[in-house]
Amino acid sequence: QQISDMKKGQFLEELEGSQPLDYCVGVAAYPEKHFESATLKIDVLNLKKKVDAGAEYIVTQMFFDNNKFFDFVKHCREAGITVPIIPGLKPITSKKQLTIIPRTFHVDLPAEFANEILKATTDADVEKIGTEWLIAQSKELKKYGVPVLHYYTLGKPHVIANVIKEL
Repeated sequence: QQISDMKKGQFLEELEGSQPLDYCVGVAAYPEKHFESATLKIDVLNLKKKVDAGAEYIVTQMFFDNNKFFDFVKHCREAGITVPIIPGLKPITSKKQLTIIPRTFHVDLPAEFANEILKATTDADVEKIGTEWLIAQSKELKKYGVPVLHYYTLGKPHVIANVIKEL
């Protein structure tokens, strides 16, 4: 709320000659719910508080199953959240990410996707499978009507560049 007030020129202290600031506020969200939240419903209600306080858009944590994103957006809209919801996407580029990503970020990997990666014999094969998954995910999300896609590069900008070229 304080950040939104600054946009209107309302500061905690009176400042001589203060002017409204020109920026927008985005917030994070978790399509599979934040791991500290008891339920997705509670998580969405907390997200609504952020939007009601002035958030103008939402960027999600990475996810690998678009149906979880679609369900999340449905819950948000039912809760009265109308701001744009931008999906956060990440390529899988190594087998060790199959355990690191779910454990660190508390997200699920679809079994079909994980099984394909486990069959790969080289890192190049894993990267190819991860890129193909990300392209398919991106195309489906664009068909769904998302306003924009946000990619987490995490040291692999060439993968994202290839995805963008394909799209």
